[in-house]
Amino acid sequence: MRLALFQPDIPQNVGACIRLSACFGVELHVIEPTGFNFDDRAMKRAALDYGPLSHMTRHASWDDFLRDRPSGRLVLLTTKGATPLPDFQFQKDDILLFGKESKGAPDFVHDAADARVVVPLRPEARSLNLSVTAGIALWEGLRQTHDFNLG
Repeated sequence: MRLALFQPDIPQNVGACIRLSACFGVELHVIEPTGFNFDDRAMKRAALDYGPLSHMTRHASWDDFLRDRPSGRLVLLTTKGATPLPDFQFQKDDILLFGKESKGAPDFVHDAADARVVVPLRPEARSLNLSVTAGIALWEGLRQTHDFNLG
C-alpha cells in the first residue's frame, strides 16, 4: 500500500501524510508542483520529527510520476468516486492517490485511475480534509490486506 498526493496545496496535509507514511511503514509520493515552498525546512516543520522515518519520493510532474511509479493499481480517492470505501476491495500494492485540496483531481488524473473510491459522508457535508481521508483509506486498505508493516 502506498500514498500519492497530486499537487498538494497545504503543507500541513503533506506533513500529516509524512507522519502516516512513517507510522505505518508505507511509501509516500508527492507529485509536484505544490502550492507552497517545498523545502526541507518547511517539511521538517510540517512533519515534526517524523520526516526522517518516512519513505517519501518527490516527482517533478504527473508525467514523471507515471513514468517512475511503482507497480500497482492507482486508486483515486475522490468526492466524485464511483465505489463507496466500504465496498472497495484493496490489494497490497495499491497506490492511494489524492487530488489537490483546492480543485481535486483533474480529468486526466481521473482517466489514469484504475479505480475511483469515495468515503461516504452525510449529504450536507462537502468533503473531509485530505490527510483525514488518507488516514481513513490507508487504514482500511491495510486492514483488508493484513499488510501492517509495524515491525
